Amino acid sequence: MEKEENQNPNPNETNENKDSDNTLENKDFKPEDKIKELEDKLARAYAEIENQRRRFEKEKDEAFDYGGFSLAKETLNLIDNLERSKFALENDEKLKNSETLKKTVEHLNVIQKDMISILKKNNIEEIKSIDQKLDPNLHQAMMEVEDNNKEPGTVVQEIQKGFMLKDRLLRPSLVAVSKKTSKKDENLKQNQKSEENQPKSNEN
Repeated sequence: MEKEENQNPNPNETNENKDSDNTLENKDFKPEDKIKELEDKLARAYAEIENQRRRFEKEKDEAFDYGGFSLAKETLNLIDNLERSKFALENDEKLKNSETLKKTVEHLNVIQKDMISILKKNNIEEIKSIDQKLDPNLHQAMMEVEDNNKEPGTVVQEIQKGFMLKDRLLRPSLVAVSKKTSKKDENLKQNQKSEENQPKSNEN
């Protein structure tokens, strides 16, 4: 009796094992399903590889096109210094109207033109500002100037040149823009003019 009990302590266990085996068999995919699953995995893996390739190509192109962005930005300081040098020389009372000043400014202009030409060859272009409508993407307004002959918000003065590297902004143009004269200021000017035009009374 003991041997029989030990041999089959739980008669329900064999039935449960059989049921679980049948369930596993039912869960097994058919060969066609397995092939389809593998094809899906392969398609997803290929799509991911293609996306990575495109990202790499984009990064490579950007590195080629804009890799010198920092250097180009620093180079603009040389153009600014040339402008400041010319301004300082032209406003030096000791050098005004002298032949030395004339030749020096001519040389500085040649150097400046050469530098701008080199920048253009490398896709760095000046931003057009004067008489253009203020564009916040390209211009930075530093001051307003009363000008009734211009539409408000028109660039009337360029304080510092701005530049583009292809379609990217290297630095904005620093500009002054026009604004209409206020009525208060107009009335004040008219009163001043009328007072100036009035005949002065003779003093006895």
